[in-house]
Amino acid sequence: MQNQAQTEHLKTIVQALLNEAKTQGASAAEAGLSQETGLSVSVRLGEVETIEHHCDQGLGITVYFGQRKGSASSTDLSPASLKETVTAACSIARSTSEDTFAGLPDPEMLATEFPDLDLHHPWTIEVDQAIDIATDCENAARFYDQEICNSEGATLNTHQGTRVLGNSLGFLSGYQTTRHSLSCSVLAQRGDSMQRDYWYSVARSPDNLETARTVGEKAAQRTLRRLSARRLTTRQCPVLFSAEVSGSLLGSLAGAISGGNLYRKSSFLLNALDTQVLPEFIRIYEQPHLPKGLGSAIYDAEGVATRSRDIVTDGVLKGYVLSSYSARKLGLKTTGNAGGVHNLTISPGDLDFPGLLRHMHTGLWVTELMGQGVNMVTGDYSRGAAGFWVEQGEIQYPVEEITIAGNLKEMFRQILAVGNDIDYRGNIRTGSILIERMSIAGE
Repeated sequence: MQNQAQTEHLKTIVQALLNEAKTQGASAAEAGLSQETGLSVSVRLGEVETIEHHCDQGLGITVYFGQRKGSASSTDLSPASLKETVTAACSIARSTSEDTFAGLPDPEMLATEFPDLDLHHPWTIEVDQAIDIATDCENAARFYDQEICNSEGATLNTHQGTRVLGNSLGFLSGYQTTRHSLSCSVLAQRGDSMQRDYWYSVARSPDNLETARTVGEKAAQRTLRRLSARRLTTRQCPVLFSAEVSGSLLGSLAGAISGGNLYRKSSFLLNALDTQVLPEFIRIYEQPHLPKGLGSAIYDAEGVATRSRDIVTDGVLKGYVLSSYSARKLGLKTTGNAGGVHNLTISPGDLDFPGLLRHMHTGLWVTELMGQGVNMVTGDYSRGAAGFWVEQGEIQYPVEEITIAGNLKEMFRQILAVGNDIDYRGNIRTGSILIERMSIAGE
């Protein structure tokens, strides 16, 4: 009941913002407010390093005078500040040029049903308990093997927040969410070789987190396997992206079909709708109403109802990622993606990770990517990488200090398989992805 009362209280503040905007002459307005609290505890080498209690709040208001737009924000929720914030937004709007594409979403696109997505699971954990969990996690990694020589620490985070959104079309809704995580990073040394790696777990509910021991041991295992890494000679070969880095490929795809890049003509997938962009066995879709999903939402950042939909079917691009503004610029309808995609998922194949290694036979397994070498206009792709060399389906040795390169349009078409080893720890859900051929720059 207390949580519901808090949400209702924030709704009254958002409604007050909208009323004030109307009083000051705005023809339309939208407002959002969030309050967030959390605890973060870090330990390193068995000692407490940081204890942080988080408490944040903020509001934003956007007003329209016809098709002139102005926005302002504040962290002060007092009545005087609310009025000043609206006044600032109105002053900006009166001074801007008209934008024929600006405005609130079409009323028929707004969410009208609000099912419970099970996103709120508070963790009433005491500081001492959080310290114990983080310490157990780090100890599981530090004492896993004698070659573990140092630690960057373990961190436990717990967060809960309330968000309310409203507009002058009559939309007013709010919901509460939680997000909890546990992470650990350690170093290992063998002779002159020193390596670092990490692992983490994240979930809406603390009950769905991996145990402290599991997170710590995985961090240690991942670090140890990288010892005695070599460099490869320059070559071309198949590349298997591990599940935890494959999400970046789908993120690049989502960026290429986002409205902002499309109407600016800064995408390598311009005019690609209803064309083959991936192999026929690939399906990519959104699941915005997934219970406990890290990317789940009933509505987007504009209040537009989200819906499950295919973005790629049988390898054919069937939809873009659009807000109301970008949709109008393109002469289309919003897809409910103001603020981004929601649980973007690629259908897994039948192969598990060992099966993918056997299918690749000989090539590079990439477990870490570095740098931001992605050109969204041309699709050219070049990033630093580390991982493992594979021969006859078996891992041979770790590799480092290499660069992998290709072009995303070609890379997408050359996907040979998607594994069933799905990584659920984010808004993009995918297994490992095997690409037929890429260039490797090494020695």
